[in-house]
Amino acid sequence: MRAQRLEAFTDGVLAIAITITVLEMKVPGGATPQALLATVPILLAYALSYVNIGIFWTNHHHMLQAVEHVRGGALWANLALLFWLSLVPFVIRWIDEQGVVPLPTAAYGFVLLMAAVSYILTQRALILSDAGHSRLAAAVGADRKGKISLLFYVGGIAVAFFLPLLAVLFYAIVATIWLIPDRRIERSLADVPD
Repeated sequence: MRAQRLEAFTDGVLAIAITITVLEMKVPGGATPQALLATVPILLAYALSYVNIGIFWTNHHHMLQAVEHVRGGALWANLALLFWLSLVPFVIRWIDEQGVVPLPTAAYGFVLLMAAVSYILTQRALILSDAGHSRLAAAVGADRKGKISLLFYVGGIAVAFFLPLLAVLFYAIVATIWLIPDRRIERSLADVPD
């Protein structure tokens, strides 16, 4: 299969996930500054979720630019990634209704952790699809950022049961790590003549 089909499908699912996330949010309970202020925590959770989905989307886009073939294993790994990212609206709604309390906050981290694991599995499956001459494998290398992200997600999940706001900080740190542009794949593509 060509990578463009996988990319188009992923684009559609992630666009829907982002849309559902914002549609599930409640509007302020009144027309006062206090009512608007009461929505700030969920607006921040939405913003973090939007950024996280955007980070997965941009990295997924770059990853698919570096592959020539997509085989069945990569399709299933990508479906797992999309499954976990499609749960983001659910956990955001849970946080919206219950507040930044232990279980919903831990569940949010768990969904992001599983999305990250699925992303890594998709990456590995794509590397295997281009066995022997994978530009993606060369670009990814040891994937320090990916491993650090997993540690922060696991730490955030554990901390969520004692200090939920600190857990949110852990999740925000992961987003910040990935907001710094990752040029590994772009550099590997620039080195290859057309």
